[in-house]
Amino acid sequence: MHKPLLTTDFLDRARTHYGDDEAVVATTGDRFTYGELGERADRFSAALQERGIEKGDRVAVLDPNTHYHLEAAYGIMQLGAVHTPLNYRLTPNDFEYILNDAGVDAIYADYDYAENIEAVRESVPTETFITNDADAVDGEWESFDEMLEAAGTEYDRPEMSEDEIITINYTSGTTGDPKGVCRTHRCETIHAYLITAHQELRDDDVYLWTLPMFHANGWGHIFAVTGIGAKHVCTRGVDAADIFEAVRSEDVSYMCGAPTVLNMLTSHYAEHEPETTGDADVRLATAGSAPPEATIRTVEEEFGWYMKHVYGATETGPLITTSDARRHFDDDSDDRFRIKKRQGLAYLGTEVRVVDEDGNDVPRDDETIGEIVVRGNQIMEKYWNKPEETEEAFNDRIEGYYHMGDLATVDENGMVSIQDRKKDIIISGGENISSIELEDTLFDHPEISDVAVIPAPSDQWGETPKAFVVPEGGDPDDPGVTVDELVDFTRDNLAGYKVVREIEFVEELPTTATGKVQKYELRQEEWEDEDRMVGQG
Repeated sequence: MHKPLLTTDFLDRARTHYGDDEAVVATTGDRFTYGELGERADRFSAALQERGIEKGDRVAVLDPNTHYHLEAAYGIMQLGAVHTPLNYRLTPNDFEYILNDAGVDAIYADYDYAENIEAVRESVPTETFITNDADAVDGEWESFDEMLEAAGTEYDRPEMSEDEIITINYTSGTTGDPKGVCRTHRCETIHAYLITAHQELRDDDVYLWTLPMFHANGWGHIFAVTGIGAKHVCTRGVDAADIFEAVRSEDVSYMCGAPTVLNMLTSHYAEHEPETTGDADVRLATAGSAPPEATIRTVEEEFGWYMKHVYGATETGPLITTSDARRHFDDDSDDRFRIKKRQGLAYLGTEVRVVDEDGNDVPRDDETIGEIVVRGNQIMEKYWNKPEETEEAFNDRIEGYYHMGDLATVDENGMVSIQDRKKDIIISGGENISSIELEDTLFDHPEISDVAVIPAPSDQWGETPKAFVVPEGGDPDDPGVTVDELVDFTRDNLAGYKVVREIEFVEELPTTATGKVQKYELRQEEWEDEDRMVGQG
């Protein structure tokens, strides 16, 4: 028997079996059952349909982790429209590019971020603009709640196929412009099944949203947590004191967070020693960069939480590996910290390999470095309107595998450990930053003759952008511009998380005989005191 795998099945199941059970704790203090969440999603579907949204249309969501995001996502997908979540940390220019690239027909934007859409309203194809507080937003925006009240619950749900695109997640590319990662019902569904198993989700879990819902659909948790019938606790950002209080008061049992979030929590704990659990044991999944052993030790031994280190990319679901291989370590042994730092073993049904430049597997000696490649049912379908980039991503060293751009070793058990990056990507606080985009921005400054941007080690962020700048006048001792002025220049032209934090003026950049900048030499110098050339948050 073949039953189509559809993302709409997750909310349908929760409504059927958990309709009277609490589904969402909202940032407003409101609480919704799965029956109520489903009704609000139905009303959003009906409202969009009344405004002409049809199957295949793209509808954007720009929202922190509120109940509105969950309602909008399912309301969109129930129409067969394409859920297109946006990173709320981007600039108006970024939004202009994405809304045009995806051809977005309608957008829901939280009141805190709607002004960045209003700023480009006249230059995008979007016709329907919705917000959760119309009185707080300039321009003509419809009220989300008033729309729902007027719409009713009746809408026509079209027939859908599991191979149709249902989400587009935009990710920073190595060449600057974001790329739209297209994911089908099938790959979203299978990824949600996988994290349900590997993250050990249960219907009595209480999930705290410390991970952005826009980020690869919250690592798939908008699907998995809903489908299993667990409870969502929403947030409007990450605050260490609020996280500890929510864990205690809501009996949170599971959450996710990049190492930078863990750093915030450990710093707050050291100063204030808050209660770290409610009535439930806590599991925490981290990714983005390998957490230091000291952080894992604090989280497990002082907080009393169990940490899982996972790995992936927006293009891969995102999650494809886990270090939670309990047959390979003793829970009471310090050896577990060494293993939990690794990116780990492949998820079920996922083939993860480390290959050399000829596409051959490197030996399992934990020394030979190759690139991580992967294939599995959770991998993206394609990049939106970018066939050449899609072809390269799947066929660079070896045909038919997505190429991660991370260079790694593999041990005798098949556990991978990232050592370096092939792509010009900096991962700072869990966010991807294109070094090429930063270079292009800095090149626009009149006092810069040449520039190279690399990741530098950061205790707070794991990695942070560092620029090596050749001044226009050629004298690094008298560059004609200050470090602060260049930092402000990047802040004025880029999203805040992309700002260059460190700048070093140099007389020249290391180059090959053909004039290509040798970033590897710069990275070796910056990372010579580290055990690998990637950040540990």
